[in-house]
Amino acid sequence: MPFGCVTLGDKKDYNHPAEVMDKYELGQIIKTEEFCEIFRAKDKTTGKLYTCKKFLKKDGRKVRKAAKNEIIILKMVKHPNILQLVDVYETRKEYFIFMEIATGREVFDWILDQGYYSERDTSNVVRQVLEAVAYLHSLKIVHRNLKLENLVYYNRLKNSKIVISDFHLAKLENGLIKEPCGTPEYLAPEVVGRQRYGRPVDCWAIGVIMYILLSGNPPFYDETDEDDYESHDKNLFRKILAGDYEFDSPYWDDISQAAKELVNRLMEVDHDQRITAEEAINHEWISGNAASNKNIKDGVCAQIEKNFAKAKWKKAVRVTTMMKRLRAQEQAKVAQAEQATEGAPPTDSTATTVTVNAEAVPETKAPEGEITSVQVESIAPEGNTEKASPTCNGEVAATQSPDMESQSEETG
Repeated sequence: MPFGCVTLGDKKDYNHPAEVMDKYELGQIIKTEEFCEIFRAKDKTTGKLYTCKKFLKKDGRKVRKAAKNEIIILKMVKHPNILQLVDVYETRKEYFIFMEIATGREVFDWILDQGYYSERDTSNVVRQVLEAVAYLHSLKIVHRNLKLENLVYYNRLKNSKIVISDFHLAKLENGLIKEPCGTPEYLAPEVVGRQRYGRPVDCWAIGVIMYILLSGNPPFYDETDEDDYESHDKNLFRKILAGDYEFDSPYWDDISQAAKELVNRLMEVDHDQRITAEEAINHEWISGNAASNKNIKDGVCAQIEKNFAKAKWKKAVRVTTMMKRLRAQEQAKVAQAEQATEGAPPTDSTATTVTVNAEAVPETKAPEGEITSVQVESIAPEGNTEKASPTCNGEVAATQSPDMESQSEETG
């Protein structure tokens, strides 16, 4: 049976852990993400290297849903700019996802290492992302977490292709989607405003990526101390809702008008008017000769190093911390169950709180289908005093129990 012996139906046909270890040799952990640990793996027969994602079922319902979701989506896709699924195993305790390995660098690192970098280089990167996203959208798949960290060169050859990774938030668009998720800086206005949304959110994120690649600056930023996450995110969300960004001088002085026009069309606040991925591929800056060949490396690199090096480190620390919290919460649930079994008075799990932005926030029941595990407070549009709380990938501490039973799935 392809992809190991995993089945996602009612009847489970579990793999034995020995089946995984007989075929693959797992190296040390190379990265820890929100829901999984990532290993370098080697096929014992061929010697070929792969990436292995390992999800522990005991880490909670959200982790299990994330693994199942990523498996379903990856089995559907086959595109040169998307890392391909190789093998899947489900044991009674774990999910193992084996994928193609990308040995190249992240886009930021590639830019910093270039002697010459121009709009044409950016156009080549954005074109490949657009082609992959147009393919996903043709399958009615919304990636929902496009960002620079998820774009990597496939290998270290000069003309290496770009590949998109990380599909654990991807979702089939069976009607409009309601549950918010993603990374704050890349969220579209309709997500921040808690409106129902769909494929256009990916095009907005590509606009953010394009803006950063051309200037080294994020389009939406806040001068508030970055450690004050609550104030920082509130101000950031207000600007996103208003589409409040500019082509600041001197960073955009040498950028072509065609590039600015495409950014504006990708980051159109009205999602009904936003350009689609397919339409963007045919834009003159992508498929024509409108992209300038002027060297913009010095200005872009200076701003990248200023704006993103520190933020990248902080995100890595916060994601690692969150994984530890998820596991600590699950262990607490086990201990509570044992106490109840032994006749000791159990603690009230509904009163459990975790710290988010220095405030104690009670845990709340997550809607089924919502597979992220971190939450920030969103800003409602002007005139609306209700507070919205999009779940945002890798940005703040978890506020929801990872194994909380859900009532219904929000799929629109």
